[in-house]
Amino acid sequence: MTQRRSVAIAIALLLGAAVATAGCGVGPGGEVGEVSLTVTRDYGAEPVLPAVTDDASESDTVMRVLDRGAEIETRYGGGFVSSIEGLAEAEEEGRRYDWFFYVNGVESPVGAADFALDGGEAIWWDYRAWSAASRVPAVVGAWPQPLTGGYEGKPHSVTLECRGAPVACATVRRRLGDAGIAPVQGSPDDAIRVLVGPWAQLRDDPAARQLEQGPQTSGVFADVAATAAGYRLRGLDESGEPARGFGPDAGLVAATRRYEAPPVWIVSGATPAGALAAAQLLGAAQLRDHYAVATEDGEETPLPVR
Repeated sequence: MTQRRSVAIAIALLLGAAVATAGCGVGPGGEVGEVSLTVTRDYGAEPVLPAVTDDASESDTVMRVLDRGAEIETRYGGGFVSSIEGLAEAEEEGRRYDWFFYVNGVESPVGAADFALDGGEAIWWDYRAWSAASRVPAVVGAWPQPLTGGYEGKPHSVTLECRGAPVACATVRRRLGDAGIAPVQGSPDDAIRVLVGPWAQLRDDPAARQLEQGPQTSGVFADVAATAAGYRLRGLDESGEPARGFGPDAGLVAATRRYEAPPVWIVSGATPAGALAAAQLLGAAQLRDHYAVATEDGEETPLPVR
């Protein structure tokens, strides 16, 4: 989550003397199951702490789990994390660095002290600059979440939309099945969509087309440029500038979200071969702790390009 979006809310809660209660709770409550905690920096490039699992209780929040697993400092009465393990919010060379968090790979609409846990969540805190993308609404690094457990505390169905790449689509369907995900038929309004196909067939989708508008809109540090020879995938650096060009058969796995609609996963490339290469990335080893991933000739490139 972009924590600064919730600062005004946190201040109001502080004035009402409620934030401390939300962050600390009044008792352990009954156990709800395990949750995982990951803490990294620079778009997942470097771990700040080893990933751990923790037993969560009915009274637990994202903030309480972090507080048990790390040395933290907070502001606004405990509603805003300013430092984890001594790594504090800062401004360097004109870039603002802050802590952001995701639950099941999706930005939260509420602060960490107010996000109650039901068990099974994947919590990821990442310290990064946000000049090129003040909001990154969804990431792929919690695979197979949110496709298995939903997001924002609610289960959600998954739909698979295949457009012009049958082999890639069959691969995605198989990878989803291996993860215990059974796509539903039709297009329920609350479903998380997985779009599969060459970019020319996906770009008419409003959520997917955000990639062409840059990371400030899509939250994805990649774009697909039109050339005389067709579309080409480009990796962007953390400033949002083109940093690596890929060939026609490169693939991309990314996630985005349009307004408050459910997240959309994009499994694509300039060609059907590129879409197949992307489909073959669907797995924990390839996606873990990455915002998005490009692939070419069997080489994976986490995005943004570093």
